[in-house]
Amino acid sequence: MRKVLVLVPFALDESQVAYREAQTRTVSLRSDVTFHFKPVKAGPTSVASPHDWLLLDIALFEAGLDAEADGFDAVVIDTVSDSGADALRSMLDIPVLAPGRASLIFSLTLGRRFGIMAQWQPAMVRYEKVLDEWGLRSRCAGVEHFDTPPDFANLITGKEDAVFPKMENACRRLIERGADVICLGSTTMHQAHGYLSSALEVPVVNPGPLSYKLIEAMLSLELRHSRNAYPKPLVPKSEMVHAMLDAAARASGV
Repeated sequence: MRKVLVLVPFALDESQVAYREAQTRTVSLRSDVTFHFKPVKAGPTSVASPHDWLLLDIALFEAGLDAEADGFDAVVIDTVSDSGADALRSMLDIPVLAPGRASLIFSLTLGRRFGIMAQWQPAMVRYEKVLDEWGLRSRCAGVEHFDTPPDFANLITGKEDAVFPKMENACRRLIERGADVICLGSTTMHQAHGYLSSALEVPVVNPGPLSYKLIEAMLSLELRHSRNAYPKPLVPKSEMVHAMLDAAARASGV
């Protein structure tokens, strides 16, 4: 049996984590691979600024630091910001997969240009940042949002009737701009995938479930990140990082 640790980017309680675990039931997964969800100890309350990105990098890095020692065979990060992924690859010898860049690159196997659906205006700057960092701007037809503040705890639960049509309209604007494929811009949108796939004439990539299938493939193929790209630190500071997040959790009252 292979075990995958899925890192949840917010300090959620068990019932809130369950909404994210529901992603595993939307796709057929191997019986010999199990997925275990773990929230961070503390972190930002949004992902809309460099302040938030830094805190999220540290929070997810700390949450996954001991994954290999704890017996996990791989790590998946449950956010398309891919926060903490590079640092964890530097520390771990097991595969570390994040769904952001992976979902955009995968979408290019389905079409020539992708469109990204964002949650709301404050999130737009993050997509502008990663498109340049990942070298994918020329393959992006655009980024559109559906003007709804994110609910990182409860996701879209209870808001489907109000939110789904707005999401569809944002997707149609992307198609008008030349998108052959729609990429959901957050794993918090996963509950809308079925609706959008039925309503739209183009494929819709759901980053969370895609990441589970990709990590299964990496485990089967015995692939992991390159040490040339992600060298080990000369002096690891794991204990310091754990102490930082323990203090952050106390300061946050978590």
